[in-house]
Amino acid sequence: MEEIHVTRMELLEKKKQIVLAEQGADLLKKKRDALLIEFMSVMDLALQTSEELQRAAREATYAISIARAVDGTVALKAAGLAVEKRPFVEITGSYVMGIPIPEINKVSVRRSVLGREWSMLGVSSRIDETAEKMENEVDIIVEVAGVETKLKRLAAEIQKTRRRVNALDYIVVPRLKEQVKFISQSLEERAREDIFRLKKVKKSLEKRKKERTTKK
Repeated sequence: MEEIHVTRMELLEKKKQIVLAEQGADLLKKKRDALLIEFMSVMDLALQTSEELQRAAREATYAISIARAVDGTVALKAAGLAVEKRPFVEITGSYVMGIPIPEINKVSVRRSVLGREWSMLGVSSRIDETAEKMENEVDIIVEVAGVETKLKRLAAEIQKTRRRVNALDYIVVPRLKEQVKFISQSLEERAREDIFRLKKVKKSLEKRKKERTTKK
């Protein structure tokens, strides 16, 4: 338990701590509000990219179904095995209110017909279209991953900031105010006791003075 010194110096120190704690809470609230604004903006983007991903997935699934039905599963697998290059993701970082936020850069995996590893004469236009739809889906998956990563980081920081604000508003500041109240009351009580003692001493001195005057 924290030791409290009943002195005027301690009272001034506690009052200063209250001011600092309230200022800190105000700054954290501004930070929380700014993060919430950014969070809502990213949330809108997350909903948009999620819808785009669903649409791209439907288109890719449909293209695969057509290619499998017409060209066969063997032809699809052969085309898939011919792809040697693998998509890569570049991760950097940015800052929002001083908070590091991971950024997954959008690196497109889309290729032209000539840019794919198979022969133009070796596959059908349906397989080329399937590849195009799949590449588009992968692009959007990477974008969605970046948005969701940012969203989770912001949500965690908002929760962390909210806990700090609540700790200051409902624990730290009330406790400091109780301590200030206790010290103030103790000092007032001590002052009353001092006044009472002074009055008692004064009365005693006056009595002695009167007794000496009477004896003379």
